[in-house]
Amino acid sequence: MPDQKITIWGRANSVNVQKVLWCLTELGLAYERIDAGMQYGKTREADYLAMNPNARIPTLVEGDFVLWESNSIMRYLCLAHGRGTPIYPEAVRLRTSVDRWLDWTLSAVQPVDRPVFWGIVRTAPAERDMIKVQRDADAAAEVWAIADRLLATRRFIEGEQFTLADIAIGSYARRWLGVEGITRPAQPHLTRWLAELGKRPGFAQFVAPPMS
Repeated sequence: MPDQKITIWGRANSVNVQKVLWCLTELGLAYERIDAGMQYGKTREADYLAMNPNARIPTLVEGDFVLWESNSIMRYLCLAHGRGTPIYPEAVRLRTSVDRWLDWTLSAVQPVDRPVFWGIVRTAPAERDMIKVQRDADAAAEVWAIADRLLATRRFIEGEQFTLADIAIGSYARRWLGVEGITRPAQPHLTRWLAELGKRPGFAQFVAPPMS
């Protein structure tokens, strides 16, 4: 396809936007990002709703093509601009093995991440219900134990090769291991893996900065 400008709508402190920006960095793609969501507004405006009827972020625009849902955007970027990239393998079984982890972030990780993250990072100290937050953290710990056990036997989520699965899950893991004020069980394999992800430029630039 002819080169067309890639635009990403979404604020930089959104975990789902961070996933996409990290993926763009891995693929070496140029893009423009436009702040949208929360304090920036725009997502409820008619022009934005015409692109994304969910009024959420991120949204990708490339020429006359519009796409929303962060995991779908990452897949698209690899298929349209990164054919042959090992982060989204060509082989059917390898690719679907990566895909299942992208689904896992939505079915298992995101539901337990949100109440802990919002309960601390996006709630004023005087308004925090730390008893509830710790209860939510205990539930999150059970989900993250799955990844910790898996990573005891492999370097990355899908074996020895870094893939989109690491981007999707790693973005949430940074929040899980980085949020303060909760009690967490030791998860050494998860911690080791996150430290390795921290060496990647896309993680360092977009995921590692202070949470807000």
